[in-house]
Amino acid sequence: MPYVFKKQIFGFMDLLRFKKMVPKRRRKLAEGSAAPLPETYRVNETAKILHPGFQRAVLVSVKEETADTKTFTFQTERPFYFRAGQYATLGCGVEKSVLSRPYSISSAPEDALKRKVSFTVKKAGFFSGYLFDEAKEGDVFTLGDPSGDFCYEPLKDAKHVVALAGGSGITPFYSMAQAIADGTEDFRLTIFYGANTEKDIIFRSELDKLASEKIRVIYVLSDEEKEGFEHGFIGAELIQKYVSGDFTVMMCGPQAMYAYADGQLAAFSLPLRRVKKEANCVGVRDVKPQTFTLTVHIGFETFSVPADARETVLTAMERAGLRVPAKCRAGGCGFCHSKLVSGKFSLAGADKRRLADAKFGYIHPCCSYPDSDMELIVPKA
Repeated sequence: MPYVFKKQIFGFMDLLRFKKMVPKRRRKLAEGSAAPLPETYRVNETAKILHPGFQRAVLVSVKEETADTKTFTFQTERPFYFRAGQYATLGCGVEKSVLSRPYSISSAPEDALKRKVSFTVKKAGFFSGYLFDEAKEGDVFTLGDPSGDFCYEPLKDAKHVVALAGGSGITPFYSMAQAIADGTEDFRLTIFYGANTEKDIIFRSELDKLASEKIRVIYVLSDEEKEGFEHGFIGAELIQKYVSGDFTVMMCGPQAMYAYADGQLAAFSLPLRRVKKEANCVGVRDVKPQTFTLTVHIGFETFSVPADARETVLTAMERAGLRVPAKCRAGGCGFCHSKLVSGKFSLAGADKRRLADAKFGYIHPCCSYPDSDMELIVPKA
């Protein structure tokens, strides 16, 4: 029981009692056990299991889903705990660079307990292109902790989730559907899956097998009209055709889909908390080619690297072979935040930094484009 110090009416009495505290403390210490404190505690061991940090992952299978999409399944060193809808960073050495990219997990959380995790990747960009063309069974990768909050939250979400998926944006919803089917998650899921043509649909047979009272998939083709498919784009009229009552909207797809969906969802007057979007990685910006110099301090080392104005500061450092922290690549997680010493930059979209980061001169290299020579202090990866 903690010692309760009762304040006396006269101040000098408090001083006298305080003087006696030292011998009292010594007596209490002498009464204590001489056994050494444990080297570790169960809470720390549990934290290591749930959040192991980066671990080794071996590529065990590659499955072609469509002409430009493959599913890569990895065997992990330890069980991998995640929630359906989350992403993880996958990395390896490519030429002289050590690269990593965030990908939504397409496998079920239950599978990850057996040390299996899958990512379904569309061929787009340098690292995804490497995976698609070069990765083979037996290759070793680095796998980061699961991250992100693109998940069902029973305390604030409706029991019915309406998912808007575009192209490879089906991956987190496929994971959710599997989690519902095996009892890991408990909510109703209606997926509107938009693709250009029928052959561009990923997981068609798998999703059809999962169909139930809780899981429904509506396929929407923009470039084809076929029986059994809706045609056009996922809009308010189509949603009203299949959905009624209270629901939460979750969307994952290209930025153009988000812009269109925002306008269509206005018809439902949903509160902001009922609309979730999976963040997209920052890409190349459309500006005149120009090269600047980055002076990068990492620990006690200093590097000078070129930076293309069209690419992010993070991409420039990776191209130069520097090991730098990266996770979401969308400016939201703050994992890469670095101290800006000097220079000008532009942000990709909205400023997602914490107010304190902006106030004290920190930037997120993953979504910052160089507009001049820059100097920054980057934490070790």
